[in-house]
Amino acid sequence: MTKQTSFDLTDGQLMRYARHILLDEFGIEAQQRISQARVLIIGAGGLGSPAALYLAAAGVAQLTLVDDDEVELSNLQRQILHDTQRVGVNKALSGQQALAALNPEVKVEAVTQRLDLPALLLLVAAHDVVLDCSDNFATRHAINRACVQHRKPLVSGAGIRFAGQMSVFDLRDPQAPCYHCLFPEAPDFEELRCATTGVLGPLVGMVGCVQAAETLKLLGGFGQPLVGRLLTVDALTMQWQTLRFRRDPACAVCGARDSALAAMDSAESD
Repeated sequence: MTKQTSFDLTDGQLMRYARHILLDEFGIEAQQRISQARVLIIGAGGLGSPAALYLAAAGVAQLTLVDDDEVELSNLQRQILHDTQRVGVNKALSGQQALAALNPEVKVEAVTQRLDLPALLLLVAAHDVVLDCSDNFATRHAINRACVQHRKPLVSGAGIRFAGQMSVFDLRDPQAPCYHCLFPEAPDFEELRCATTGVLGPLVGMVGCVQAAETLKLLGGFGQPLVGRLLTVDALTMQWQTLRFRRDPACAVCGARDSALAAMDSAESD
C-alpha cells in the first residue's frame, strides 16, 4: 500500500521505531503508512502470536484479533502471546492484554466469537490487510472469499509437525492468484491437526514472523511480497524452498468474481 500521507510521527514514535526508519528501503514514509494501518488477524494461536507481537511492535495503528478459543496449558509450548496466568482466558482477550503491555499506542480490538460470513465480510472490509492464522481449511477458504470480494491483501501461513508454508494473495491485482487457485476446496480432504499430530513450537513462530514481515511490506510499500510464490520450510533439515504458481482462470472464487464484474459492466453499457 503506497498511498501518500501527511501523518506526522511524534518524538516518541520516532524513537520507538528508529531501527526501522534507519533502513533505506523502509524509511519514515513506510513508518507513517504503517502507523495509520488497520490489520485483521484471524487466529491468536501459534501463528497469530508472533505475527501480532511483531506488528504491534512495529506500530500498526489498529490490530483486530479474532479467536473464540480459550488459552489451554498445552498451547503455551508455541502460542507465545499468552502466559500461564491467562490459562482459561479467551485468546483474543489474552492477546489484547499482551499487546497493550508491549505497545500501548496500538489500538487492539478483540473479537471473541466465531464469525459467520456476513460478520467476516464486514471485518475484512474495515481493514487494510488480513492475516490468516487459522488452523482449518474451512476457515481459510471463508477468509479467502471475503478477501476476494473486498479486494484485500491476504497473508497466509500454516504449520504442522515440522513443515511450514507461507504466501501472499494480493487481491487488488486482478492477475494475482487467490488462495483457492493454489488450494482448491476438496470435500474428501483429510486435515491434520496439531492436537493429534503435534507441531514444533519454533516452526509456527518462524511462519508467523514471515507473515508479519510480509504484512509490513504490503503496508509500507517496500520490497517484493510473496505474491504468486509459496515459501515452504522443513524445520527438520532447515531447508527453504520457493514454488511459483499462477492464477487459475477457472477458479471458482476469483474467476467467478471476475465473471460477475464483467456481467455488471456489460449490463451498464447496454
